[in-house]
Amino acid sequence: MWGIARAFGGRVLLRIEDHDRTRSRPEYESAILEDLSWLGFVPDFPVLRQSERRARYEERLSELGSAGLVYPCACSRKKVAAVLGSSEGEVRYPGTCRDLRLDGAAHAARRVRFDSVVVGFNDLRLGWIEQIPADQTGDILVRDRHGHWTYQFAVVVDDLDQRVDLVIRGEDILSSTGRQIQLARLLGREKPPAFLHHPLITHPDGVKLSKANRDTGIRELRAGEWNKERVLGAAALALGIGTGEPLRFDDIVATIEKTGRA
Repeated sequence: MWGIARAFGGRVLLRIEDHDRTRSRPEYESAILEDLSWLGFVPDFPVLRQSERRARYEERLSELGSAGLVYPCACSRKKVAAVLGSSEGEVRYPGTCRDLRLDGAAHAARRVRFDSVVVGFNDLRLGWIEQIPADQTGDILVRDRHGHWTYQFAVVVDDLDQRVDLVIRGEDILSSTGRQIQLARLLGREKPPAFLHHPLITHPDGVKLSKANRDTGIRELRAGEWNKERVLGAAALALGIGTGEPLRFDDIVATIEKTGRA
């Protein structure tokens, strides 16, 4: 991401997605910032923390509510799965609370009504893709029953406010793109950002890397006496750039500029 931004004159935003306070820790953020600094990746704007933007999310939700698009929901994921008879894969909300007119003070969860429309977008790597968010997820959850803002809602509001015009992320988030575009349209965004979904780095069996599986992270590589050029060279090789030999960041940028691809 940094390499593409530098090669094509873009600027990089660093966002800490700590919208779920039960899963966020100050030490996690410190580790991220330290590793990025060690690699030489410095964002072009002050760090944005979603935990500090609750009032803004409430403001945008209120706008959707005024348009009649928001309703309280009393359903847990477990309850939805029970109705559908399965909890495997993505769970589509069946609209249980859509027309119940529940007391909002008694239920913190909020959903936004999604009409069944086809959302098309051009992925810069995968080409034209069409999704029907209403068929994938049903009415989208924007705040959960514990009062935490969801990833889907927070990133859409943040992208709007920060005027993000290019999103680079893994293929594991591809299914979220259509629903984020549809939600952004409801919030007034006419033209969505460009998207590029890159392949994930996986084990030979196709399982993606995970700290839960004790896969090696930047901190462990540093402790193993890797320098940043060696780390960057290995990362570049995984993305199809270079031979795996140590690389400086400027070398990666130059390669992207020369080939026109990452």
